[in-house]
Amino acid sequence: MNKYELLYIISSDVAEEKREEIIKKFTSYVENKKGTVEGIDKWGMRKFAYPIDFKNEGYYVLMNITMDPEEVDPMAKLMNITEGVVRQIFVRK
Repeated sequence: MNKYELLYIISSDVAEEKREEIIKKFTSYVENKKGTVEGIDKWGMRKFAYPIDFKNEGYYVLMNITMDPEEVDPMAKLMNITEGVVRQIFVRK
């Protein structure tokens, strides 16, 4: 089990209820794969350095997680196909 920082951006046009659903979806994914979520830090709306998908801002979420290294790629793929997620990055601590 490794410790990771997961930073992802949710599109600015996603409603607040849907945003919370997305955050819960990824939290439960980590827990279902026998990982732990140490903390979720919701940074809120921030401006992008450059336009992404013709948008200039998004909702940033930082998760500190511990999970099996083999589960990082499947989770990244899940995040890529999840509607509303603009970008994500895993950083091993």
